[in-house]
Amino acid sequence: MATITRNISTKINTSGEAEILLRLTVSRSLRLRLKSGIYMNPKRFKDGAIVMPRANQKEAQELNEIDNRLTALEQLIVTTCINAPQEELTQDFFREMIDRFNHPERYEVKKVGLTFFELFNEYLEKHPLSPARANHYKVLARALERFEMYIKQTSNKSYKITLDNFTTDWLEKFGDFLKAEPELFDKYPEIYAAVPAVVRTQRKPKRPLPKGSNTICCTFKRFRAFYKWCIDRGYTQNNPFSNFKGMGTEKYGRPFYITVAEMEQIADFDLSANPGLAIQRDIFVFQCLIGCRVSDLMRMTDSSIINGAVEYIPDKTKDERPEVVRVPLNQRAKDLLARYADTERNGMLLPFISPQKYNDAIKKVFTTCGITRMVTVRNPTTGNEEKRPINEIASSHLARRTFIGNIYKKVKDPNLVGALSGHKEGSKAFARYRDIDEEMKQDLVNLLG
Repeated sequence: MATITRNISTKINTSGEAEILLRLTVSRSLRLRLKSGIYMNPKRFKDGAIVMPRANQKEAQELNEIDNRLTALEQLIVTTCINAPQEELTQDFFREMIDRFNHPERYEVKKVGLTFFELFNEYLEKHPLSPARANHYKVLARALERFEMYIKQTSNKSYKITLDNFTTDWLEKFGDFLKAEPELFDKYPEIYAAVPAVVRTQRKPKRPLPKGSNTICCTFKRFRAFYKWCIDRGYTQNNPFSNFKGMGTEKYGRPFYITVAEMEQIADFDLSANPGLAIQRDIFVFQCLIGCRVSDLMRMTDSSIINGAVEYIPDKTKDERPEVVRVPLNQRAKDLLARYADTERNGMLLPFISPQKYNDAIKKVFTTCGITRMVTVRNPTTGNEEKRPINEIASSHLARRTFIGNIYKKVKDPNLVGALSGHKEGSKAFARYRDIDEEMKQDLVNLLG
């Protein structure tokens, strides 16, 4: 549980008062020093407590009000630490919270003439999002539209989603709706005809697939980000997520990846009979050698290569952590770039096709090259363990896992590997790449004699 200790600044303002400082401890790795924005006579502060005068009743009353405000602020901070994800508890996060506490007039709700969905479109237009993330938000917006239509048909004909009326209870109902969509598709086909769950070139609406806990968790995270954006801009003071317990956290199985030998088998396999597949094979191998996400690979151009290394700012973290990732190129990577130097690439570093066709090609490459071994994976919908041939589930992200997993086998330093992959220190996602392979297990068993 979060704890707070009080201190007082040594700086005295023109009124002879000093600011009370708060030291917040959330965990061993998260300790923050916060300015309370509350000032008092430093002579009345001792050992973390406010000392009340015996004779001066007026001063005692003023100090009592300060103590009450300070206690209320501390309670707000502790409650927030309990309800909010730890990664959100930053210095800037608490600075804004304390300012809202001390100056609520600055955050009065602005009158806005836009509907809920018009505001959602404004969020997509003004908020910096990659094309892939923007598509995820559009999926959320369509799901909310279907949810509104569903409520109108089943319980409230006049129902209309607004920023102020979407409470925690409605979040829970929305979560139940997301889980039930495959069945609702059959009961209310007119809803899915008007707002399809799957937007592709097809004549008839396509049945939505069952959603696993990770998908629903990510959907709620995007919805929460939209609400935070609206609150920050004064469009509402309603925050349905403040007491929402149903979001949970994403759960993933141990990452699987191919060995260096398997990557070399793919890289050297004769695909001359299928030149188009050979090109996508080469792109996959190159991605295995630099470890970037496919969204970053698609944005790379010839200018991304600087002094024998690829340099890029990961698109996923460019807003919160715009750090340059630099990955030196080995000889195989350089040879692959040279192979396509004179090829039409539409300004890209390599002749890339669409992400979906790239993923389809990767599966075909694995099958053709004979990389078909069984791997243990977690079913994203049911959460159950499954055994699947690796060629059936191979995708572009497998290249990133291959890069990270094989380097981590050789260098057991997460900070060094993170410098090449773009993961921040202590990343939960990076922790999943720490694999103990069969060779390492055998070495450990041999220690027993």
